[in-house]
Amino acid sequence: MDPNAYRPQVIIRHCDAYDVERIREIVREGLETLDLRPQGRTLVKPNLVCAGPKFEHAHTRPEFTEGVVLALQDRDDGQVTEMAVGERCGITIPTRMTFAQSGHDDVVKRLGVKKYYFEEEPQVEIPLSHPGRLRNYLFTPEPVAKADFFVNCPKFKAHPWTTVTFGNKAYIGLQDDRHRLIDHDAKLNEKIADLQYILQPKFLAIDAITAGEGRMLTPIPRDLNLIIMGNNQCAFDAVCCAVIGVDPYDVDHIRMAHERGFGPLVLKEIEVSGDVTLEDARARSTGFDVGLIRVEKYFEGTNISAYAGPPPASEGHDYCWGGCPGAMEEAIEILRKVDERADEGMPRLHIVFGNYDGPIDFRGEENERVVFIGDCAEWQGQLGDQTVAVENLYRDRSTLDPYTVEPQEMMDKVLKVKKAKREHKNLPYLRLTGCPVSVSEQLMALVDLGGFKSPMNDWPSIKAYFTWKSAIAMKRLVGHRYQVLGEAERGDAKPEGMLPQTTPAE
Repeated sequence: MDPNAYRPQVIIRHCDAYDVERIREIVREGLETLDLRPQGRTLVKPNLVCAGPKFEHAHTRPEFTEGVVLALQDRDDGQVTEMAVGERCGITIPTRMTFAQSGHDDVVKRLGVKKYYFEEEPQVEIPLSHPGRLRNYLFTPEPVAKADFFVNCPKFKAHPWTTVTFGNKAYIGLQDDRHRLIDHDAKLNEKIADLQYILQPKFLAIDAITAGEGRMLTPIPRDLNLIIMGNNQCAFDAVCCAVIGVDPYDVDHIRMAHERGFGPLVLKEIEVSGDVTLEDARARSTGFDVGLIRVEKYFEGTNISAYAGPPPASEGHDYCWGGCPGAMEEAIEILRKVDERADEGMPRLHIVFGNYDGPIDFRGEENERVVFIGDCAEWQGQLGDQTVAVENLYRDRSTLDPYTVEPQEMMDKVLKVKKAKREHKNLPYLRLTGCPVSVSEQLMALVDLGGFKSPMNDWPSIKAYFTWKSAIAMKRLVGHRYQVLGEAERGDAKPEGMLPQTTPAE
């Protein structure tokens, strides 16, 4: 590609309804303005982190994805060999469940396009060689590696770990659970930056018709009535940040992607157009809550008291923004969604993260417990009449190998939490190990400690889990390997040769 002909462009359009034909028209016009046509293996990735009646604002709406796919089909001049929609959802539930509950199963069936549940596809190896990388290789689903024309369709949302969920952050969905949870801790921003080397989108369109404030899984809806499109992920994220008044240089994963040469963040280097000015878009989002708050502050005024010490010094941070504390915030919000008694019915709890050396206000009330979260949790002191010494179990990340990492499945997590509860049955505290301890594990701990009904024991969850396990088993029987070693075959969406290198900010 001729760098002199490349212009990072972002288009801001008004759209006040989830009307498929209106979205199709706007996106088609965006593709025309950017002079883009799909070709080869075209892969559309919505954000389907979770779905269902309690999570209607967490994901890219199906009407939005349908409008995007139809617009791409309108622009196809016969060069598309495969049109597909693919994703890996979050919190270890099967992606086939979020496709069904979000309405995306109906979309792909109606449009006759291919569907990929990423965790059910072979995971292939992508080597990394850039300075500052966390690892020398990572794994991604084969359809992602082979994509020629990648379309990123995130949801315009806040994020309690990374400030925002726009284009770059949505790349967490490019890995299955066993790989995505490696480095999903204090190094989360670095991990997101590394994931950019898998592929880059030729086109982005974000669902900002109804945006999500404050949280990731249970966001507070905010009508922005916008569709934002672009042809460069960093430039796109920079404009989305500008819409809500956030400096993209203050969002670590966006800044890191820019410093690695994936695009500009300065607005004067980006061509911004559309029927909504940046000033008007900013006015629509005044006071937008990004939800970035430390866990101690988050639980003030509730029956839960949180205490956060620093993660291990080798992490290079004084707070684990990408790990266990944020997962606990998401867990309690899910519990509040599924049980309106969550706050008043919760016994007095103390949640401890990291190396905490301060006091714990333990009073010995009925059902009162202290919960130490994560391998790096460390504390010594008195809990009632018992002397407690919780040891740091953290293993340096260099001991984790994507080749040999064990799977982390929903049922494994259920059993792990129940085992921990049994082992601490007669103690005033509970220890949950892991790095990180996932949202689902922390949610199940809260459910057990508070005596609430588990949101993961319903029939759709159980059916989706066993259907997924059956599908995986059948693929193994016919010789499909899950993890394919050696450098993967790459499609045209591979970053090298696609994007010009930009100069990092001084």
